[in-house]
Amino acid sequence: MGTNWTERRVVVTGLGVVSPVGNDVESFWRNLIAGACGVDRITAFDPAAFDSQIAAEVRGFDPAPAFPSPKEIRRTDRFSQFGVHAAWQALKDSSLDLEKADRDRIGVFVGSGIGGLSTTCEQHSILLNRGPGRMSPFMIPMLISNMASGLISMYYGLRGPNFATCSACATANHAIGEAWRTIKMGAADVILAGGAEATIVPIGIGGFCAMRALSTRNQEPKRASRPFDADRDGFVMGEGAGVVVLEELESAKARGARIYCELAGYGNTADAYHLTAPSEGGEGAARCMRMALQTAGLRPEDVSYVNAHGTSTPQGDIAETQAVKAVFGEHARRLMVSSTKGATGHMLGAAGAAELVACVKAIETGIVPPTINLEKPDPACDLDYVPNQAREAVVEVALNNSFGFGGHNATTLVRRFVG
Repeated sequence: MGTNWTERRVVVTGLGVVSPVGNDVESFWRNLIAGACGVDRITAFDPAAFDSQIAAEVRGFDPAPAFPSPKEIRRTDRFSQFGVHAAWQALKDSSLDLEKADRDRIGVFVGSGIGGLSTTCEQHSILLNRGPGRMSPFMIPMLISNMASGLISMYYGLRGPNFATCSACATANHAIGEAWRTIKMGAADVILAGGAEATIVPIGIGGFCAMRALSTRNQEPKRASRPFDADRDGFVMGEGAGVVVLEELESAKARGARIYCELAGYGNTADAYHLTAPSEGGEGAARCMRMALQTAGLRPEDVSYVNAHGTSTPQGDIAETQAVKAVFGEHARRLMVSSTKGATGHMLGAAGAAELVACVKAIETGIVPPTINLEKPDPACDLDYVPNQAREAVVEVALNNSFGFGGHNATTLVRRFVG
């Protein structure tokens, strides 16, 4: 391991997604570029009493293929089921032979912004109505935010570095960035990284409604999540998971792996400003993007595409637009910037991983996913947001932005792999 850590290169060799527009990478990508929308009226519970009655739910999901037994599924919260399934997909996609691999050198960094909220709700109800003696002994293992990461390592015997990030909506992007850093430093050769979230439960929707953060366009669910549009009125709750297999280049080459692209840069900053609002002019986000470029050794004009955090909130979309302009200057006008949250809603702690998959696929396929529902551009949001229709374009370098409550900022940078 005598190599200078900066000389170790990290590539993406596997992808996995569970999302409101598809429960595998193929359907997720096909629906994204077709402009499909996963938002509809909530079916998980009766939302009639709530200001926001819509969400982007994961539908038709079967956790069974990714789990060792039905008993294991029953002892697992929905967010962990999503995370385990996305990891199972990503491992299969990577063709990594675990029987031949050194599992001490394979890690898992899969985070969650909120963790097992449905378990918390169910068990709290049991406590109030039936008493503490009827609570599940699995309550704590089911609800803690690190359990998706823990289960993935247990099911596959992965004994390398393992932890779960928790930074609200920046969670998955932080997990991927910290995994990149860990591989660069030589502490692991392969890491499964990403995030998982499942908060479409009464207390989750109710809490975000109380903040007035959610769209109340209940009569038009398909048009409710509208990043950068003048008529946006808040985000739409989403759920799901994304996991990518990150691998040190020589490891990937030695086993003849298919390399999607190179993960070349990472930024991680704080706004140090407000509980929920972005810093003035998107200053923290701008520093984050600059850091990602700097660690990759690239110039702003090298970037082809930015997958924006773009949540469809009044303040956030403007701040991110200002940040992009501050970082890219004149090149901001030539950049393609799109938010896939019009389609998926806001997957919170899973968003950054699903959106990195979109960046990887954009590089691979030469198609940039659109920002759907952008019908009436906000004068303060005046960049090329690839409105409503996917676009064929060569993508050499893509930036992926995630910004979370608490002022957490994360940007990852992927580029076309050149051997």
